[in-house]
Amino acid sequence: MERVRFAPSPTGPLHIGGLRTALFNYLYARKNKGVFILRVEDTDQNRKVEGSEQYILDALKWCNIEADESPVCDAAHGPYRQSERKAIYQKYIRLLIEKGKAYYAFDSAEELNTARKKAEKESGGFKYNVHNRSQFKNSLVLKEDIVNEKVETENYVVRLKVEPDETVVTHDMVRGTVRVNTNELEDKILMKRDGMPTYHFANVVDDYLMEITTVIRGEEWLPSLPIHQLLYDAFEWDSPKFMHLPLILNPSGKGKLSKRDGDKNGFPVFPLAWDRNIGYREKGFLPEALLNYIAQLGWSMEEGEEIQLLNDMELSFDVNRLQKGGARFDFEKAKWVNKEHLAMLSAEVIIHDYAEFFTDYANVLDHQLINCVGLIKNRLEVLTDIHKEMKVFIEDPKTYDEKSMKRISKFNIKGIGAYLISMVEEDLENLKENISSKANELDLKMGNFLQVLRVAVVGSLSGPDLIPLIKLVGKDVTLRRLKRLMNS
Repeated sequence: MERVRFAPSPTGPLHIGGLRTALFNYLYARKNKGVFILRVEDTDQNRKVEGSEQYILDALKWCNIEADESPVCDAAHGPYRQSERKAIYQKYIRLLIEKGKAYYAFDSAEELNTARKKAEKESGGFKYNVHNRSQFKNSLVLKEDIVNEKVETENYVVRLKVEPDETVVTHDMVRGTVRVNTNELEDKILMKRDGMPTYHFANVVDDYLMEITTVIRGEEWLPSLPIHQLLYDAFEWDSPKFMHLPLILNPSGKGKLSKRDGDKNGFPVFPLAWDRNIGYREKGFLPEALLNYIAQLGWSMEEGEEIQLLNDMELSFDVNRLQKGGARFDFEKAKWVNKEHLAMLSAEVIIHDYAEFFTDYANVLDHQLINCVGLIKNRLEVLTDIHKEMKVFIEDPKTYDEKSMKRISKFNIKGIGAYLISMVEEDLENLKENISSKANELDLKMGNFLQVLRVAVVGSLSGPDLIPLIKLVGKDVTLRRLKRLMNS
């Protein structure tokens, strides 16, 4: 059975890139009838942010990405918070040391900093590895009795022992075979001075013990793959399959999407609000639309299948269509996808499921809210557009769109307006037919009448379907707005 995991660190809100990683893991599990695990990687206690874990849980819940195993639905492979697995890591770090695959290092931060500065001057870079580890204080060069004393009395880290002149061969399902010479690698720290594991060590141990079959994560972790492979080899464990997803690029395509890009261009980068940062939920996105869009960032959907619900994506997800190159974030495309999803919903569903956007409109037009929403829903890009679109039902236009006025100024506005007032007063029910007849009678275009009428009622030449709108607002409102235009 396929078992995959999404393993975020609670160091802040869940980013769109992280949400996409969660989504692809979830889709892969569902497509293969497997298990989707949520594991919280909180070993770096100094960077842990209060409320972050709950935010991640809330964001995934809003998006309907449900984990089969997680900190809140424990199972046989738990605990699912790394901070609760310290005893497990201690057991396996001792095993690695006993096998001669890792060693104690007692160097102080000051000593390492001095060595780093010297190396940067002389060679341009610093790596703690086979080329210099004999110069440092570690269990590879110190006598056993000294090592035992230092382990009892001093702070230390545990480092991976990387053997020289070997080639680490790994395979990525997206990028193919990756080969790295071990002379280019560092003896990575596996256990920190506080006794907590680093990402590299905990990641491998947990993936093995949780029986993860496929690791799906961002390409920023691709350089770590050789280190992880060395750890699997050191333990003599079979490694899982790996899949490294392409970066989500900023709108210019020049760099990874960041919060700064969102601030600069006026769009969210988090699913839910965090601190003072608005999220996609508050922006008025449907969760299924947000998932549908971010799924397209790195996954080539079949032509004509761009608009999909989560259930559809579970069936159609195909790792063979994952891209290697970065995917540029396009907020306008995201809004278009959201618009398409909103158009698929009935007015009743929109009002019921997103009631918070309708608190000011409960008694609109004698309880005809459903009819109003039915008229505007195809115009909504995001749910926050409701406030703008609903104004036409409850407020007379305060100003008129300049371009629209310029357009209708070519017509005899007062003459056409007088005819329109007369027709509205006489027979609102058959208004469209009467306008057509009057236009033919006067040898004028029907569009001239409708454009003048639209500007009067809406304030511009864009808006909901005009005749149903007029029937909803009623005769008195329509006459008032026509007369206001005539007198403007």
